[in-house]
Amino acid sequence: MAADSVGDTVVVTATRTARTVDESLAAVTVITQADIERLQARSVPDLLRGQPGISLTNNGGRGKQTSVFMRGTESDHLVVLIDGIKVGSATSGSAAFQDMPVDMIERIEIVRGPRSSLYGSEAIGGVIQIFTKRGGGEFRPSGSIGFGSKGARKASIGLDGGGEQGWVSLNLSHDATDGFDSCRAEADGFGGCFNNEPDRDGYQNLSGSVRAGYRFTGGAELNVNWMRTQAKSDFDGSSQNESDTVQEVFGGRFSFSPVAAWKMSFSAGVSTDDSNNYKDDLFKSSFDTERTTLSWQNDIALGANTMLTLGLDHQDDEIISTTAYPETSRTNDGVFALYQGALGQHDYQVSLRSDDDERYGRHNTGAIAWGYTVSDALRLTASYGTAYKAPTFNELYFPFYGNTDLEPERSRTVEFGLSGRGGWGYWSANVFQTHVEDLIGYDASIFLANNISEARIRGIEGVIGTRLAQWDLRTSVTLLDPRDQSGDKNDGNLLPRRAKQTLRVDADRDYGKFSVGASLLAASHRYDEVANTHRLGGYGVLDLRAEYKLAADWRLQGTIGNAFDHEYETARFYNQEGRSVFVTLKYQPKR
Repeated sequence: MAADSVGDTVVVTATRTARTVDESLAAVTVITQADIERLQARSVPDLLRGQPGISLTNNGGRGKQTSVFMRGTESDHLVVLIDGIKVGSATSGSAAFQDMPVDMIERIEIVRGPRSSLYGSEAIGGVIQIFTKRGGGEFRPSGSIGFGSKGARKASIGLDGGGEQGWVSLNLSHDATDGFDSCRAEADGFGGCFNNEPDRDGYQNLSGSVRAGYRFTGGAELNVNWMRTQAKSDFDGSSQNESDTVQEVFGGRFSFSPVAAWKMSFSAGVSTDDSNNYKDDLFKSSFDTERTTLSWQNDIALGANTMLTLGLDHQDDEIISTTAYPETSRTNDGVFALYQGALGQHDYQVSLRSDDDERYGRHNTGAIAWGYTVSDALRLTASYGTAYKAPTFNELYFPFYGNTDLEPERSRTVEFGLSGRGGWGYWSANVFQTHVEDLIGYDASIFLANNISEARIRGIEGVIGTRLAQWDLRTSVTLLDPRDQSGDKNDGNLLPRRAKQTLRVDADRDYGKFSVGASLLAASHRYDEVANTHRLGGYGVLDLRAEYKLAADWRLQGTIGNAFDHEYETARFYNQEGRSVFVTLKYQPKR
């Protein structure tokens, strides 16, 4: 069952400290390794789509640019972490979810709502943290090989293990597809990609990861992690039609307790986002960014039910590109504090952070949250938080678009939640409103980016999970009203590429050696641009899956994606994959 149901599942992203789902005062979803295996997901976007509060757009299939909108905010209003290290492009401000290797992931923690008071810039919509496989226990190999329609093929190998005090996980995977025509053309031959290239747009990805750690006598702990993906994606375009990318993250964390009530940790990491772009094999451009992060965190227990967390963060972004940027580096230093406590049936949190951006100076954010446990089966929560996002290098400096007069985007969010669980299952509901000021967009009056918009986003998220007639069922629904409040001709319009209603239903049944499942994803219509003139129709997609246990450690899996071959678009002109079939043979010893 999905991890919303597991009350003692530990999450660290919501507070930067270990808390169970039941203790969290934020809206949290955890996608576990068991969920990944059950769903037979082939990509991270496959796992994220339809989760509470999340809407995705994709530019033409596997490996193509994928944008994640959290609670109706912009795609760059999101902090993305891999094993605690902040990743993403300093130029575009977004992370390459389409290239992240799903075979190397142990779990994904999704925290919805503002988190700038803990993580700084970008965390207006929330935080997504991906944890790679950790290892531990006896050494055991694993592997898989799969083939499918449209020339899809995939292979992975891994080795996990360690002793009583150590752990290590080594993984390598290759994923490829011949693809399909990513971008359609209009009847007159002019397409949304400014070109008509009726060909297959393939994708291939080679990835590797290492995660290792050791717990010393006395409790001190050292962790290191590395992950690298090298991908090639073909697409349709008039100036470029191929991109070779590298995403890499390397980090380490050392923690120890000077005294029993005080845990201190130091972490450091480097993440890179590099791309070389071509047109018919001729080099056209490159955009290489490197992000260095340092952190010092102190968790101090003030009593049995109270904790004070104090920390310092440092971030340094650097760019090397064939495009001339007037500025190619920027630093940010942040100091934060979080107080967590409990009194009887009440839980409360207060967090404050101050960031000193090299360009914009100091920016302060804060949040307060309260929870009340009515009974074992019912809990109430309420919160208020502010957040902000500093403009990206593209928004500031990109030729014929960037504007050095831009100011940071700012937000405030209020939220109320109810949740409960019992012998029959679990449920949760969250109601929120976010107001974003100084939204950055293209201003036709000056032909540059500008702080031209404000937005008011209201939403309801609901999750329910149960077991019925031996079927495990989980349903999540998001009702969203993301409105432009700029005061101009677009005032009152829906924000582009956000659906007002999304639904995901997962159903699975285990027959012993044989298991079956299905996922239904549905979304209402959306508009492709701020003027709301180009309407994208709503859609429903059904995915089917089955698995047969050949032996204790061997499984044969099969999926049928988009079983009814439904045609739809999440971004105008960009095709989505029709019916697909994929079969996998997997060897995976149980821990």
